[in-house]
Amino acid sequence: MPTVIEAVHELSLVHLSDYDGSWDGFDNGNPMTGADDASEKLVTVRALESTLELSADEADPGTLEEGWEDRLEEIRTRINDLDDRRVEINDELRQVDEKIDRVAPFAELGIDLDLLSGYETVDVLVGEGPLEEVEAAVDASDDVRAFETFTGGDVVAIVAAPAQGADEEPIDDALVGVEFTRYEVPDTEQSPEDYVADLESRKRDLESQLEEIDAELAEIKQEEAAFLLRVEEELTIEVQQAEAPLQFATTDHAFVAEGWLPTEEYDRLVATLNDAVGDSVEVEELVRADYNDEGYPTRTEDVDHGGSGGAEETTEAEEREAATQEAIADGGTTAASGDVVTMVDEPPVIQDNTGPAKPFEFLLRLIDRPKYSELDPTIVLLLTFPAFYGFMLGDLGYGMIYTAVGFLMYSRFDEDIIRSLGAIGMWAGGFTMLFGVLYGEFFGMHFLGEVVFGGSPPLHKGLQPVYANYGQTWLMVSVLIGLAHLTLGYAFGFFNDLDHGVTDAFLENGSWALLMVGVWVWIFSRHGEGVKPDFLYTSFGTGSEAAFELGFTGFATEVGLYAGLPIAAIGFVTMVYGEVKHYGVLGIIIGGLESFNVLGDVLSYLRIAAVILAKAGMAFVVNMLFFGVYVVETDHGAEWHFGTSHAPQYMLEQGTYHGHEVSEVMFGGLLHGGLVMAILGVVILVVGHIVVLLLGITSAGLQGIRLEYVEFFNRFYEGGGRTFEPFGGIRSDDD
Repeated sequence: MPTVIEAVHELSLVHLSDYDGSWDGFDNGNPMTGADDASEKLVTVRALESTLELSADEADPGTLEEGWEDRLEEIRTRINDLDDRRVEINDELRQVDEKIDRVAPFAELGIDLDLLSGYETVDVLVGEGPLEEVEAAVDASDDVRAFETFTGGDVVAIVAAPAQGADEEPIDDALVGVEFTRYEVPDTEQSPEDYVADLESRKRDLESQLEEIDAELAEIKQEEAAFLLRVEEELTIEVQQAEAPLQFATTDHAFVAEGWLPTEEYDRLVATLNDAVGDSVEVEELVRADYNDEGYPTRTEDVDHGGSGGAEETTEAEEREAATQEAIADGGTTAASGDVVTMVDEPPVIQDNTGPAKPFEFLLRLIDRPKYSELDPTIVLLLTFPAFYGFMLGDLGYGMIYTAVGFLMYSRFDEDIIRSLGAIGMWAGGFTMLFGVLYGEFFGMHFLGEVVFGGSPPLHKGLQPVYANYGQTWLMVSVLIGLAHLTLGYAFGFFNDLDHGVTDAFLENGSWALLMVGVWVWIFSRHGEGVKPDFLYTSFGTGSEAAFELGFTGFATEVGLYAGLPIAAIGFVTMVYGEVKHYGVLGIIIGGLESFNVLGDVLSYLRIAAVILAKAGMAFVVNMLFFGVYVVETDHGAEWHFGTSHAPQYMLEQGTYHGHEVSEVMFGGLLHGGLVMAILGVVILVVGHIVVLLLGITSAGLQGIRLEYVEFFNRFYEGGGRTFEPFGGIRSDDD
């Protein structure tokens, strides 16, 4: 057993499964000799590393020599002594700080501390409270014969002579009901100033001792870091190997282990084990298959077990599957299978995405890792999320900052999460720059179109009246994006559900896709056009009302009646039939209510157009406050121009701009209001664009993520996959 365990550990290929105890005569194995001792030492080493604040990337592991246990014990003793001493000093330091805090009010009072205690015939109390209320309460007390108060700052000292037969603490009794904070008088004969001076001196001494301890610990860290990391590595391996039998099915003379590994590595595993123990081991590939989310094989390939044919092996796999399902029905274990010793579960997952898509696995894992039986949508996140983000913000200046910050996060940090966020930021920033050029915007300014395209840019956000048709067109574009995105989600869901059969896969996904497409074909048709918004027919039509002259003025009425509605009807009927199969007659009601989702889910993508206009409006307002804006009337509507070269009021007085009438000044601009206003304007300009920049992340970023998680993933994605963690401590999905 130790030889096999060591060989498998060095390969770091097999994700071991846990034996469930279901075989008669087989028990879970016991840890090998030395497991407890190695575990204790490993805990010790990690505790020392924690005390030294040592991380694995701070030193390269060294080599272990004879007598390393004695060296480890010496280091442990030395560090623990220093750490204990540091704890004692910190405790004393806290006490000193508390004493300094307690004596501060007495310093305000200005009375020597020895004069505030030790009396037999008078009672003295020091604290903070409203002087008038304190004096009134003491004066009204029958237990106080006479009293005097002394004040310093907010501190009050009360000296009272108790009346005959009064209680031991007459002042305390008198102040019941008065908001008064009592201070204990320090036990010293020094003046408050001298007492504080001594405490401050002791504090400096303690802090000096702490610095010496920290310096000594830093020296130990520098000298012993490589040794400790190497010991941790060796002990980790030893503990892993020693505790591996807990996952095995064992008898007095044999043991059985089961696990998962990539198919292409099977031959290497067999060769390594044969080299290690020869004829004493038998390795069998039980099944090579695709698995559904319940752990059952759905597509079995031929597996050669020593010359038997593929058809026979497939039959064996089918028999194993049938036996496994029977065992699951009987009690949840695989005792009846004859070939499988562990619980039936889905294979572990290795996400093997290409370099550009790899950082987007982070966004996916915020929900959960995909199951082995699911399509991995990471590549779709790469292709859609940055595009959504850039399309919504679309500004070259903002995009440059996003890209620069993303590059810094990616290049300056070692943490995988921060590097992934940095890479995602660069992708999002790149698309923001791309669409910024197409929109002709640079920090909300519109001169880029003239510079790059020699005139008007190809796209406009639709904020200005002259380009209002673009604002309506982005509503159409948002809907089309939603239709494409959701259709892809249904396609993924259909593929994921194929193991249930083509019919069930269609009922679960294709029916919804047909219902959605049919409803929206009807919406885009001219049937009932009187109650539909005009931009459905003008945005991609012809003439001045069209943002993009594509000649589409809506599907014909006949298409809506004889194509859209029948397609939607087919989708609705098959969808309801699928719901009835699951829920019985109740499925009719459930299907009817859920059918409205094909409308609402697509309309949810209108948030794309909303963010485009919102962010454009915010950037416009910031620039307007600084530069000012004047309005120019054109044949197609009003144009808004920033007062970058001339004050808006000056342009109004001139009367025209490029042959068009300047009709009004929207805002004069702080830049043109004198030096003080210009300085204030610069502050507003900088802070305003920073706010827009940050809100871009929380609006475009969160809305884009929402469309991915809520709308797209809900069509096909469940998650819950297990990470492939091969025995040996190396996670293949992090390679």
